[in-house]
Amino acid sequence: MPANRVAENVFGTMGTICWTVQLTPQVWKSYRDKSTQGLSPWLVLCWGISAGFFGVYAIVQNLNIPLIIQPQLFGLLCMVSWGQCQYYGSPRPKRHSLLLGLAALLLLGGVEAAMVFSIRPSMNPRAIMFFGIFSSVLLALGLLAQYYEIYQRKEVVGVSILFMTIDLMGGVFSDLSLVFKPKFDGIAAISYSIVIAMDAGVILSALLLNPRARRRRRRVEDGEIRGVENRSLS
Repeated sequence: MPANRVAENVFGTMGTICWTVQLTPQVWKSYRDKSTQGLSPWLVLCWGISAGFFGVYAIVQNLNIPLIIQPQLFGLLCMVSWGQCQYYGSPRPKRHSLLLGLAALLLLGGVEAAMVFSIRPSMNPRAIMFFGIFSSVLLALGLLAQYYEIYQRKEVVGVSILFMTIDLMGGVFSDLSLVFKPKFDGIAAISYSIVIAMDAGVILSALLLNPRARRRRRRVEDGEIRGVENRSLS
């Protein structure tokens, strides 16, 4: 397909918009429920670290501006969500959780900046490839942690499906942006495609497992009610 800078930037911008707001429903859900039960803290932590590695890759590879901004915003939102996991999922006071999240964010940003300045002079292709590949590995590991959480609970709890849907669309638009680049970036495409496939798995799990879990709970409740009625009659 011929290169098209306009299409590249339009799709890249749409992907950036999705990945700017995709964690907002999750952050709001956790805040509203005052709970992150069912949301794996490893998911958002691994994704936040992944954003730092992919940020290095995007900058040194000179991807389009939206795709460079994308991991920075993504990492910020991931760390906010991780901070919520520390606060709602542990007895830590709010101030300590806030400081922990802020420290993790500053450390991630500092490491990313240091790596960019150390790699740019040499543009070592192996080093650049490592950052792109390791970013994909961290994305997959984070989602595997969430899959384990789903496996334990036999349903999708605590995860905003709207978050997963917007995240999936961000991957689709970002992949399309790469199609119109003068030179297709396979590593970036793998990173985005992993997100698409594994987000789809979480959404499908919610569609299949959550109705079954609701039916199980109803059967248990009906059994308890019948047990109370029988005891009252005897």
